[in-house]
Amino acid sequence: MFAKGLKILLLAILVLVQSAMAQKLITYEAGMGSRKADNADVWILYQKVKAEHEGMWLYADSALLNTKKNDFTAYRHIKIIVNDTTTITGDSMYYDGEARVVNIWGDSVVLIDGQTVLKTPQMSYDRNESRATYFWWGHTVNGSRTLVSRKGFYFSDTEDFEIYDEVVLSDTTSRLETDTLFYNMSTEDAFFVGPSVIYSDSTTVYSTYGTYNTKTRESWSYENSKVVNGSKVLTGDTLFFDDNRRFGEAVSNVCILDTTNNLTCTGRYGQTDQRKRMSFVTDSALVVKADKEKPEDSLYMHGDTIYVFNNADNEAELIEVFHHVKTYREGSQGMCDSCNYWVKDSLMVLYGDPVLWYDSMQCTADTIMARHDTTGLREVNLRSNCMLIQQLDSKRYNQVKSKNMDAYFVEGNPSYVDILANAQMTYYITEEDTVRRVVDSVMHKTVRKSIVGVNAGVSTDMRVYFKDNEPVRVSAFGQPDMQTYPDKQLPDEWRLLKGFRWEVARRPKQWQDVFVW
Repeated sequence: MFAKGLKILLLAILVLVQSAMAQKLITYEAGMGSRKADNADVWILYQKVKAEHEGMWLYADSALLNTKKNDFTAYRHIKIIVNDTTTITGDSMYYDGEARVVNIWGDSVVLIDGQTVLKTPQMSYDRNESRATYFWWGHTVNGSRTLVSRKGFYFSDTEDFEIYDEVVLSDTTSRLETDTLFYNMSTEDAFFVGPSVIYSDSTTVYSTYGTYNTKTRESWSYENSKVVNGSKVLTGDTLFFDDNRRFGEAVSNVCILDTTNNLTCTGRYGQTDQRKRMSFVTDSALVVKADKEKPEDSLYMHGDTIYVFNNADNEAELIEVFHHVKTYREGSQGMCDSCNYWVKDSLMVLYGDPVLWYDSMQCTADTIMARHDTTGLREVNLRSNCMLIQQLDSKRYNQVKSKNMDAYFVEGNPSYVDILANAQMTYYITEEDTVRRVVDSVMHKTVRKSIVGVNAGVSTDMRVYFKDNEPVRVSAFGQPDMQTYPDKQLPDEWRLLKGFRWEVARRPKQWQDVFVW
């Protein structure tokens, strides 16, 4: 065992000795030269000094060559030819032939590697790793691209940069500012770490971790990320943005904010397309049209997918919501399969089994259109298979049915409803009475409604007038056929009109309920 270990040790020593013996000494040429008086190992060289070491050439006006240490110190008009593609120039230098590391100083040390030009006051170049290092500001140019940083590394064999502190990567179309950057000159791929900003003509990308390609102008951002385009902001856990197409994509915790139009879209996946002036979100999608003066009047809309379209002035114009749609605002709520909302006109159109609730009323039809103003609902238009229902108790409902209906409001409260074409009605006539009772020597009054009869029948058209959100008078037009019945004698076909459906259990009571289908 001991003999085997000794054999391995002797082989290792032999390899080291052979390696040392194989290492080349620095060779030189000069117009003049002499040994240094106090050190015979050092040559003082003048006039067109030229040295070579393992394929690297060094040029200078004067130099000191230490043959024992195998190092080379040179002054003035320094030029180093590292290989066929890489050269370095400066004012003075020191080269350690044993370590194969050269240090260069000057007003401007310049490394040229193909089309890449790196300038800095001081540089170290490690031939073993083909790595240039600087710590006192570096400025790099390659075509239209410019890299600036306080310190960094450049690997000439792979064209990779690792640069730190106050980093700027710019070209004619964009500018990236960050703390730490890894960049390849050939692929033009950049990887940034730390608070970072990418500026372009129309868009700004913020992130603390991600990638950017200066050729394709595509960025991926993974932490604290957002894309800002004027008044619009796209955020998400993962962001992709293509500046050439002005197209953004976000995954997880997505938010598209439009500060000009007070719009916020959220979901788990989203896209923005600036050229098409369109954004959409899906998966738990929600759009909020905020009312800053009256927050309680803000509009909330949820669906499987939400699209927002802008006009040429970049103003939100149309919101489209598809499938499992619910809407909520304080004065009215809705439910349908699909919904369009015109922002400027505050017009909402509900399609696909739509239901609209306001106060104690429920509206159903094939299509429902609702207009709002600053006070609430202004007008509701129902088209085809229309029904208006108001519940009195668990068994009794006021009902109006027709082909079309138009409801008009004053300051958010119903004023009258026109029931147009083939109107049918079941309307309970009530009167109020007051019940008085004494409890603990205190008189308590309770107002209750008593049913005195039921109006039921048909007419070509009708109009129902409202007061304090309650129907108070009905006018029938065009061959009316109306009857008044005692409650218990009302025929069964008039208790629930054909097509009756009462959906109040699905009515959103708060904005969070829009997610409950």
